[in-house]
Amino acid sequence: MAQHAHLISRELEILVVDDDDELRETICDALEDAGHSIHDAADGAAALSQAQVHHFDVVVTDIQMPKLDGLALFKRLRQESPNTEVIIMTSHGNVAQVVAAMKDGAYDYLAKPFQVDELLLRLGRIAEQRALQRDLEQARAALSNLDPAAVLVGQSQPIRRMLGLIETVAKTDAATLITGESGTGKELVARMLHDLSPRHQGRFVALNCGALTETLVEAELFGHERGAFTGADRKREGRFAAADGGTLFLDEVAELPAAAQAKLLRVIQEGTFEPVGSTNTIKVDVRIVSATHRDLTARIREGLFREDLYYRINVIQIAVPPLRERPGDLAVLVQHFLKRFSAPDAKLPAISPEAWAALSQHAWPGNVRELSHAVQHAVVLAGGGAIEAEHLPATLVPHPAAPSEGSSIPITDAGSMNVVQPLGEAVRAFEREYLSRVLARTKQKRGELAEALGISRKTLWEKVRAYGIDTAPERDGS
Repeated sequence: MAQHAHLISRELEILVVDDDDELRETICDALEDAGHSIHDAADGAAALSQAQVHHFDVVVTDIQMPKLDGLALFKRLRQESPNTEVIIMTSHGNVAQVVAAMKDGAYDYLAKPFQVDELLLRLGRIAEQRALQRDLEQARAALSNLDPAAVLVGQSQPIRRMLGLIETVAKTDAATLITGESGTGKELVARMLHDLSPRHQGRFVALNCGALTETLVEAELFGHERGAFTGADRKREGRFAAADGGTLFLDEVAELPAAAQAKLLRVIQEGTFEPVGSTNTIKVDVRIVSATHRDLTARIREGLFREDLYYRINVIQIAVPPLRERPGDLAVLVQHFLKRFSAPDAKLPAISPEAWAALSQHAWPGNVRELSHAVQHAVVLAGGGAIEAEHLPATLVPHPAAPSEGSSIPITDAGSMNVVQPLGEAVRAFEREYLSRVLARTKQKRGELAEALGISRKTLWEKVRAYGIDTAPERDGS
């Protein structure tokens, strides 16, 4: 049975309960070969005694047993060990009882006779769920230990190194250039530099240099007199004057037009400037922190950015790592955003293994900003319940290919493009129709069919019940 070990993601503590000694020993041997820690009992009473002194991740139990049957054992475990998952082994005569147990919280069931691979697959899913729960609990603990003043969330080595550099650089007035992809949190770094600096009692003033026209950029930076240009109906203080004694953050500094670059260079060199439309010189004491997602050296070669300004704003450079280069931070960030977007004092929603797989396998080209939007999207759609893969943005969840010509599931013409169902209703109608046809035509066993559909047997059963699909009794061994 050792060949099955690769199906299991981590060791589980498992109790196998069956009065058939040969079957029980066969199952125990296979699960031990797969890397699990195994205990066994020949009846429900002995199993309950063990469960009262030892915590098990999973109990795999038969129904028909002496002293205490499997269903009675399940009910006692629900009360005394609610975190223990129960998988029930059954024959066809007990299907109704198993269905009732599933409704009461049994994890899954296996109809005898079954292949050990079927049990290993279910245990693999439980192991993944336990590992996910452990990661999220560790993430919650990590968040609770963070300094409330910290704005950057993460525990990975790249983030730790960057935080150390921020703490060192914040103590100085050195002009700092923050580089990194869009969505990595460059403004958060700039705010930390200010908050940890001797200037923290002064103002932190930010300007997105790429969001304004050339004339307006200069007016925003240096202020203007009334009538200096069309629309200047009153005198206005610029960002430099507002940041006097504090920090000026120039986001997307690579987008500054040439004229504004020249004036910015003078302010950095001399600490003085003139508002647009004025000849009065104003002196300021401002620390400059800049940020860009562009390669400024390439912009210099292209004649789009002044080399002398580059060296003035880049005394110290801080590179913010993309999310894909921050191993271990995803769980912490997800918990951070779940807390931010959930209702105050509400219990944070659980995340299903399928949803977690989608989150962990995504490349995150939009970095932390994209993750924030994805979690907010999921929290809103989940409505306070557990977050499933279907609650995530469509870009995170792979979609099956569109049916090709000659597909086994025909598409019925609604007769008019004006006859349109809400998308959710259309999806449910298609799913019900698809499952009805597959169940009516397939010769696969129910467990094999669930695997082919990419869902658990429990999920298949729940969908069949929810849609009221009429199915024939399962075949022997299904």
